[in-house]
Amino acid sequence: MSAIVRLQPSGHEVTCEPGDTVLTALEKAGYIMPNNCRAGACGECKTKVLDGVFDQGMVLDMALSQEDRGQGFGLMCMAKPLSPSLDIEFGTIDALQKLFPPREFVPFVVTDKVARTPTMVELSLRPLGENLRYWPGQYLMIGDERAGAPLRSYSIANAPRPDGEVHLLVTRVEGGRTSTWVHDRLAAGDQILAHGPYGTFVGDPSVDTPVLCLASGSGLAPILGLADAALRRGFRHGTTLVYSARTADDALLRGLLTWWERKHRTFRSFTTYTGANPPEGAQFTGRIPTILPGLFPTLEKHSVFIAGNPDFVEACKAAVLGLGARPELVHVEGYFPHWPAEIPPADRLG
Repeated sequence: MSAIVRLQPSGHEVTCEPGDTVLTALEKAGYIMPNNCRAGACGECKTKVLDGVFDQGMVLDMALSQEDRGQGFGLMCMAKPLSPSLDIEFGTIDALQKLFPPREFVPFVVTDKVARTPTMVELSLRPLGENLRYWPGQYLMIGDERAGAPLRSYSIANAPRPDGEVHLLVTRVEGGRTSTWVHDRLAAGDQILAHGPYGTFVGDPSVDTPVLCLASGSGLAPILGLADAALRRGFRHGTTLVYSARTADDALLRGLLTWWERKHRTFRSFTTYTGANPPEGAQFTGRIPTILPGLFPTLEKHSVFIAGNPDFVEACKAAVLGLGARPELVHVEGYFPHWPAEIPPADRLG
């Protein structure tokens, strides 16, 4: 039986269908709730439950402590209502109807697969049916249970296109069943099923500040989507992208970034190398938090987007706040690649 999720203090009500989590129900209704991992690992969706009973499912103590539980908090990405209604502390101005409801089992064909670095491939996927609607910065979940590849999250590396094609950057993870499937078995011409879009790492079209984007590894993917969208719509403020790579072989899509720089006067990009042997003539070496003060004496008027592994994100966040960035204008996307993804039930297949 379905349950009612009541958002307080607004009193708005959302229907939660059997088997759905509270996060899924909110997204289907068009609400934004911060989330990253969808697997009870990151704690981004921690919300206070004011009334009602729910099944919390399997979550990590670092994401939801025993003290949090005692105070009535839950992780909405895993929480499923057990009572007819569930009141949660959510529904203020932050809960605007901005997200497109995610779809499940959306068929795509792999139109291309290109090795971008020794450990990363770029997939081009084109939909067989209606285009998937998403905001730049969001991600999809792909995998193949029959091939032993559980669903994993990959950010979309381009703005929406008329033909619906999306690009994903997939890094080979040691012991990672899904990344191994993508690298070793998935080929151009294969058909896969995707789920999404998910995530709230989205740009605000009304932003009226210069933008700074910081990325490492496949964290460049959502940054590319955001930058692509901003440049296409003629964003008039400056956009700066700083990317961290270990070696020259790890530097992603230098041709695309150079083209953007030459075509758009408001865009510039820098790559800094953190390996022991940076390429000859490298303009920057060292970690991004170390070189930022030389690029920006202050960031008090910037919107900042940071994407990469959690350690990278936290170090960069501390650095930009130290340079005066306003906390409400700092947006982060940290990856938790080793935690199991939430797999949509098979009986939901169209």
